[in-house]
Amino acid sequence: MTTTHTPLTRAKEQIHGDEEAGTELKLGEFQNVSSLTLSETKEVLTAVFNHRREQGKFKVPDNEVVTKTQQYLEVFSRFKQRESVQAVERILALQTDLVAFEKSQLGTLCCDTAEEAKVLIPSIEGKKSDEDLQELLDEITKLRQFV
Repeated sequence: MTTTHTPLTRAKEQIHGDEEAGTELKLGEFQNVSSLTLSETKEVLTAVFNHRREQGKFKVPDNEVVTKTQQYLEVFSRFKQRESVQAVERILALQTDLVAFEKSQLGTLCCDTAEEAKVLIPSIEGKKSDEDLQELLDEITKLRQFV
């Protein structure tokens, strides 16, 4: 007697995209969408959880994914104060020569030098002069609070 078992999970969908964040951005379906820095993401999640808590809908979900996400954002968010997060967002919004992904990467990585930024975000090469890029990075760095 043979029994066949129905799989408990469905087959994992294969990703056929050629997404790449190299000298040329190939972001597939995410090519022209908004992108957040880690600091902005932390602010959004905090606001959502606070709002839901105030409405009495639920406490912060007590599951491992949410907990690990919050811990990650707490460690890697470069800007801890809402005012700083908003100031960086305003500075980056003025950079019309950069796409959303590049802006969010600059706001997340907080590179010290233009050279470092071009190595970590190759697609910005040629979009800004080294001097302009360094000036932007210096502006962003001024808003960081080193704790």
